[in-house]
Amino acid sequence: MHQPNDPGPGPGPGSAPGTVRPPVQRTAVLRCAGAALAGALVFALLLLLARTGWSPLARFDRSWTSLLHRYALRHPVWTAALQTLGDLGAPWVMRALLGTAAAWLWVTGTRALAGWAAAAALLGWAAGRAGRALADRPPPHFADPVSAASGPSFPSGPALASAVTCGALLALLWPRAERPVRAVAGGAAALAVLAVGWTVIALGVHWPSDVLAGWAAAPVVLAVPALALELWRPGRIGRDVRRLRRRARPRVQRVLAPPLPPVGAAEAAGPGGGPTGEGGPGGGGGPGGGGGPRGGRVGSARSTGPARSTGPARSTGPARSAGSAGSAVEPVGWAESATERDPGRS
Repeated sequence: MHQPNDPGPGPGPGSAPGTVRPPVQRTAVLRCAGAALAGALVFALLLLLARTGWSPLARFDRSWTSLLHRYALRHPVWTAALQTLGDLGAPWVMRALLGTAAAWLWVTGTRALAGWAAAAALLGWAAGRAGRALADRPPPHFADPVSAASGPSFPSGPALASAVTCGALLALLWPRAERPVRAVAGGAAALAVLAVGWTVIALGVHWPSDVLAGWAAAPVVLAVPALALELWRPGRIGRDVRRLRRRARPRVQRVLAPPLPPVGAAEAAGPGGGPTGEGGPGGGGGPGGGGGPRGGRVGSARSTGPARSTGPARSTGPARSAGSAGSAVEPVGWAESATERDPGRS
């Protein structure tokens, strides 16, 4: 029998943190597991077909590779552009970009996201080496190659590295961006991944199925570290995402929407631009000043007081007793509203 203060079985104040997951975390775990499973199944199928030399897949690979190789031989400028693009999309370049992002996340204090990015880079490298060792598939061979290739070709290292890096960077940007930015970033990431895959096929260093296998392995590489981290430390990735969003949003708002002047300042300012002083309703050119209908002795008396000649005197006692209640209360109200709206002025 449980005592009245005993939390009893199930979640309670004495239960271990993370025992019962919120629905959002459970959904994220299921999504990661589904992405990893789908990518692993496609990769395993392509690996099996490549090792057994399935004839339809072999004909598909040879036809596309031969067609693009003949085109590259006839167009040297096109080939040079592909070689430059291939250098930019090299695996070490992609891993360096992802490592830089991981270092930046570590510096900003989002350690879980930093560990996820670093683990994705390392796991992508390990998955590529393991796949090449298992498949042991030679790259395309031509009598007049336009680019050199050595070692096994399955899966494509550039295709895998570019998909992992672009996918990770897009995942980091996604929660912080608005819908138009998401559309542009998603299109740019997809275009970069497709361009790298097309380049290695057109240069004759990988079969098309090698590129497909690299793309299929990318969801596994991205989802497995996230799934392991969520199971080990529940909620850490979500907290880091929210922290990163809060830190980035003020910077974006300062650039896109600079702060407006206080509303009280615009209301207290007269038509001439001064707050009831020079050229305003209570100044020398207004009804209560020396040049208005109530000028003369009253206007000179109100303009010679030491409290009216200095700015800080508007919030002191003598400034309120020097003139009428309306003209003295208005500057004090502006000062209060300005202090409330802009704490930097106090």
